[in-house]
Amino acid sequence: MIEIRDVSKAYPGSGKEGVSGLTLTIRQGEFLVLIGPSGSGKTTTLNMINRLVEPDRGTIRIEGRNVAETDPVQLRRGIGYVFQEAGLFPHMTVAENIAVTPRLLGWDEARIQARIDELLALVRLDSATFRERRPQGLSGGQRQRVALARALAVRPHILLLDEPFGALDPVTREAVAADVRDIHQSLGLTTMMVTHDMTEALLLADRIAVMREGTLVQTGTARELVNHPADSFVAQLIETPRRRAQALAKTLAL
Repeated sequence: MIEIRDVSKAYPGSGKEGVSGLTLTIRQGEFLVLIGPSGSGKTTTLNMINRLVEPDRGTIRIEGRNVAETDPVQLRRGIGYVFQEAGLFPHMTVAENIAVTPRLLGWDEARIQARIDELLALVRLDSATFRERRPQGLSGGQRQRVALARALAVRPHILLLDEPFGALDPVTREAVAADVRDIHQSLGLTTMMVTHDMTEALLLADRIAVMREGTLVQTGTARELVNHPADSFVAQLIETPRRRAQALAKTLAL
């Protein structure tokens, strides 16, 4: 579905490549989590897929088509994108936010309104309650649910998620993450999510791709990474949730 081949990107004045020689395939219907510390190239990689950032070299193909040869506006209409801070338009209601892309595409009003109701139900928000609210009247979890609905408005096959749960409290984070995984499964999406939280990656991903300093360190299932970490860096990432679980068990036993 998504093929990244020998892709590199350096930002002017940085002195080094933020992404260097990255080769990675995201299979159709897969939920792949891209994980690594800050500055490892995760978000840059995500943004190169929908051409918010252009690579310096290498190719990215979606369903065999080179994205560099695809109109960027047309490309992005087939890709849903959810940002860490939701990115909702503050002057618009929930319904208006969800309707942005359908209106740009010229959908008729009845179809738009039906789609809004359908999406609000999908993300577990009551339409009568939330349709006319503005973002400032929503909790963090509700804003992320609206952002997810907006990303899915025109039925994309690909969903990109950039630290979508990072600003949420733990209880809300767990609930929204579980719903995202369920929606991925029910809609048959190909999903790529960026995070720095290994516990989150282990719970959500079909496969995990670990990045460090712009390069791909290891790709594999949760079981493969846990049982056969490629190096001490991956082993340390894996050990973090294990230590937390052990500490919690010890605390609860007191």
